This record gives sequence, C-alpha cells and structure tokens, in this order.
Amino acid sequence: MTYFVRLHYAPDNASLCIRLALLELGLPFEQVLVDRTARAQKSPDYLALNPNGLIPVLETPDGPLFETGAILLWLADTHGGQTPGFFPAPGDKDRGNALKWLFWLSNTLHASERMLFYPDLYTIGGAVMERAQTASTKTRIAAHLDVLAGATDAPWLDADAASAQGCYLAALLRWPALYGDADGWFDLADWPRLLAFAKRTEHRPAAIAAALAEGLGPHPFSAPTDTAPPEGSAA
Repeated sequence: MTYFVRLHYAPDNASLCIRLALLELGLPFEQVLVDRTARAQKSPDYLALNPNGLIPVLETPDGPLFETGAILLWLADTHGGQTPGFFPAPGDKDRGNALKWLFWLSNTLHASERMLFYPDLYTIGGAVMERAQTASTKTRIAAHLDVLAGATDAPWLDADAASAQGCYLAALLRWPALYGDADGWFDLADWPRLLAFAKRTEHRPAAIAAALAEGLGPHPFSAPTDTAPPEGSAA
C-alpha cells in the first residue's frame, strides 16, 4: 500500500483527533508509535520533526506538521472537499465561523485541559499550588463547555456528517472523565447537547475503527473507560 501520510501517535493522545480525521477522510496512512514510556517524544529524531516534543506529528508531502488544529486544517484544505460537511473551503461564507470554533477548541478548551492534566508544568510552589490551579481549571473547563453547549453558531455539533471540529472535540470530551476526574467532578450528562454529540460520533465507522486501533472501549466519548491499547501507553 502507498501511504499518503505518516502519523506519529501515542494511544489516547491528541493524535487521536488526527486519526479520526484521516479515517473520516478515507486517507491511507502509516502509523508510527511514539513510546511515551521511553519518552520517545523527547528523542533527537522526534524533536527534528516537532521541536516542542509533543504528540502528534503528521509527515506529509508538504513536510512534517505539528499542532493538532493546524494538522486538521491542513487535512481539511487538502482533502476535506471530498467529504461533504467536513470543513468549509476557502471562500465559503461559512469558513470564518468554522475557523473560529476550530481555533477555540485548540486555544481555549484544549489549552485548559492540558493545564488540568499537567498542573506541574503550569505552577510553582508544589502540591498546594497545583491543587489550587486544578480546582480553578476545572471551573474554567466547565464554563468553556457551557459556552459550547449553548452556541447557536456551531451547527457541526448537531450534524450527522463528520467535521474537523468534531474530530477535535470528541477527544476533548473524553479526556476529562479519565485523566482529570479523581474527585468525580466531570459528568458529560451535565451538557446534554455535548453528550448527544459524543454518542452520535462514537457510532461512526471511523470512530469505531479508531477505538479499536487504540483500545478505547465501546463508548469512547460518551462513557469512556481506561485505555487498553494494543501497543504503547497513553501516559
């Protein structure tokens, strides 16, 4: 098989968003495991692809790409036109609105979730400060989800068709329940519209294939369980 792109991934990392998009677009891809247990994302070879040492990287005919939102936009602009509803093309009157939400997912919701999962990277002062930041971050994420659930200009949330934004959001709804929920703070049922989106998404063939590939369980977005990947580690 001739692969169009090469996805450097770790199970249940941000590379999941890219895997979903590649599957939805029907693009052949080679997957390369980034072994987080060996900190392969900080190896010289990986840093040559992404100097930030973060996952994912997508190797493309245009060179290696990093940043989840940027990769999704590149995929949308190069191949999204073959998948109706995936993302508005340049010049489409709806493109600005779609860009707005794609960047919101990247810059606002995803950024806040990283602060929740890795509080030690964003605080100084030890455990007390980390607990304080974690508490405030949970409040901020809940407020973000309130905004999204009430958005009247996000038709992709209720659409049957796949979208670049949906590929991003699905993972962002999964992770708080698994990696930032030690005290049971997160219940997706508090946002019925988002829960409906999660249920609709996880029944798509692409999501089923992604869940199988990464060991995400039968309800990866609406009722996630611990990851049991066939290779590698989520953490």
